Amino acid sequence: MPAGVPMSTYLKMFAASLLAMCAGAEVVHRYYRPDLMRNRLRRVKLISQSHIA
Repeated sequence: MPAGVPMSTYLKMFAASLLAMCAGAEVVHRYYRPDLMRNRLRRVKLISQSHIA
C-alpha cells in the first residue's frame, strides 16, 4: 500500500475518513436545512407552463 502502510491500517484510516466526511456533510445539511419542496414546486410550475405555451 502507499508509503508502506499495512492494508489493515490503510482500510481503518479510509473508513474513519469516509465516516468523518459523511458526518460533516450531514451536519451542514441539517444546519442549512434546504427547502427541497420549494424547488420541486418551482420546477413543476416551469414544466407545466412550457407545455401550455
